[in-house]
Amino acid sequence: MSDRMPDRYPVARPSISALEERYVLDAVRSGWVSSQGPYLRDFEERFALRCAAGTAVATSNGTVGLHLVLAAAGIGPGDEVIIPALTYVATANAVAYCGARAICVDVLPQSWCIDPAAVRAAIGPRTRAVIAVDLYGHPADYPALRDLCQRHGLLLVADAAESFGAALDGSPAGSLADATTFSFFGNKVITSGEGGCVTTSDAELADRMRLLRNQGMDPQRRYYFPVLGYNYRMTNLCAALLCAQLDRADEIIAERDRVIAGYEEHLAGEAQLSPQPVLPGVRRAPWMAAFLVGPEGDATSRDALAGTLDRLGVETRPFFVPIPELPPHHDPTADCPVTTDLSRRGINLPTYAELTEPEVKTVAERVRAALATIDRHR
Repeated sequence: MSDRMPDRYPVARPSISALEERYVLDAVRSGWVSSQGPYLRDFEERFALRCAAGTAVATSNGTVGLHLVLAAAGIGPGDEVIIPALTYVATANAVAYCGARAICVDVLPQSWCIDPAAVRAAIGPRTRAVIAVDLYGHPADYPALRDLCQRHGLLLVADAAESFGAALDGSPAGSLADATTFSFFGNKVITSGEGGCVTTSDAELADRMRLLRNQGMDPQRRYYFPVLGYNYRMTNLCAALLCAQLDRADEIIAERDRVIAGYEEHLAGEAQLSPQPVLPGVRRAPWMAAFLVGPEGDATSRDALAGTLDRLGVETRPFFVPIPELPPHHDPTADCPVTTDLSRRGINLPTYAELTEPEVKTVAERVRAALATIDRHR
């Protein structure tokens, strides 16, 4: 690699090596390019093992994985599913695809994940499930959520789109809920460009998901469709890419950990920045370096910082817009002050395995310069 620093740093970039190229080329040459093939079988087996789950069901992306779980559980019109207000829109969309209603509750400032006390208060006669989201790679409080769901007979789903590689008290993401969904979009810790997966140890739920994933075709009778299903299958080409990513997963995670730790070290003295909190017993997945800008209630500093960094050649991402503020899921009655504050102040910095230590330092220097510029213009 050249010693010259790039002029611009993207917020995300996949880690693709010669191994991924070799596996994908092998899949192409084998002729197994669609939704069957040895890489698919290998990926599902290895992914379930890594997640300490009974089985894994590969899907075409993470969003359909969420829909598949809810559909397989029989959730439909008239039902309610409790979700955190601070999440990517796919969490709420999947509920809406079933004809059910997403009930948004607030998150905890200590973890940025769904507040079990708020979940408890939101449970009603129509509640069928709770979806916890491991925001920015930090697992939710699954022991508290599992206790709640078991007492009320609810399905507990973990949206782990951002938390491959995370763990809670030594148990890996993928084993912490009744079912866990993952995304392998291009900016995730491991990727297949598009792709997803559901892990579960509930064999009956897994069988139902496989039935629905394949257009509802009876596995014992070809081209007989006893139920309305979906085409939610992953291709063998995507699975080939993921098999290579799994081979390199520990290496990729370690490099991304290094990047986030570097930012937190270089920016530790910046009073205007607060790093993502990590609770005891949590092994955070290194999806994206996440910081809060300004004091609680500050509604302008994050955007000012992002605009200045953009001019300095550093791409950033804001935190998600609260679900109740989005037109398809608008809910003026939702009371989620922590979500509102985090959404306005949160920022993600460039995070990818190939970002070198000198480059991390350069990005951090540009962040400090941008903060100084903002302070001068206050």
